[in-house]
Amino acid sequence: MRLPAFAPRTGLIVLAAAVLAACGKPEVPNIGFASYDRNYQSKLDLAQVDYKYPIPPAELAKVTPEWLAKLDQEQLDQIYARLPAGPIPDGAFDGRILLPRGESGKFRLSEIVGGFTGTALHLKGLVVEDIGEALWRGKVFFRDERVLRNRIEDLTILKKVGLVEGEPKKMSYGGKETWLLFPAKLYCGQSLLDARRESIIIDYFFSDEIPGYQESPDFLAGRRGLKVRDEIRMIRPGLYLGRAYLDRAFALNFTLHDKATDDKAREEFVRTGKVQEECWPGTQRRTVVAAAAKAAY
Repeated sequence: MRLPAFAPRTGLIVLAAAVLAACGKPEVPNIGFASYDRNYQSKLDLAQVDYKYPIPPAELAKVTPEWLAKLDQEQLDQIYARLPAGPIPDGAFDGRILLPRGESGKFRLSEIVGGFTGTALHLKGLVVEDIGEALWRGKVFFRDERVLRNRIEDLTILKKVGLVEGEPKKMSYGGKETWLLFPAKLYCGQSLLDARRESIIIDYFFSDEIPGYQESPDFLAGRRGLKVRDEIRMIRPGLYLGRAYLDRAFALNFTLHDKATDDKAREEFVRTGKVQEECWPGTQRRTVVAAAAKAAY
């Protein structure tokens, strides 16, 4: 029995389509992790993780928010501990929330907020994770002023639960009308996860001292609300991994991404591994730069 004349052509088309599909997928980072299990004592000290599993710049260049979202909390912690603070960002960054699961099966963020009184009662009946995903679009850094504001595009949910009074002022940023709310102070400070080197701190505690503060809803993040404190470290120029705390209790991870900076600086970062440091880098020598130099020759 002879094969139909079109079969080889069909096979080539299928093969070509498969190759093109594979080419369109981002390359998966080859990043090692120390082994661990549910027992906390099984986890390797973060200084040892940093020493034994350095991440070459070429692998950091492959990291995407989508890839990070597939990791568990221990893996995210191990990556964060191996990162430098990098420069304090400037301008608008797109944000993505990465939520760990709580032991009870609910999201950990809901469990923490459920432990608050007063302000948190206004959130009863709402899914906290959905609020964050629906409202938050990223952060805008004003590096020279050492101030940050959050990009909020829809206040409907906050208005429904009575957390917004009147009509907060809109601001134009990047040619787009948005609310820049929940201001915070920027500075270098001690990480609550890994004190061997500083992180960039985003501190909402005294947000009412920042020009442009709007009592409702800005109070929600401050010292009379959820007492939010973020910290971030740089994966590569233009991409940061962050950790959010509510009254010093860890709540969630997030990423901040500025595509323009990422595209512009990635090649140089892969080649040298060097980044501008504005925060204290610690005394433990990081091997990332050495790995980049070795790969270049």
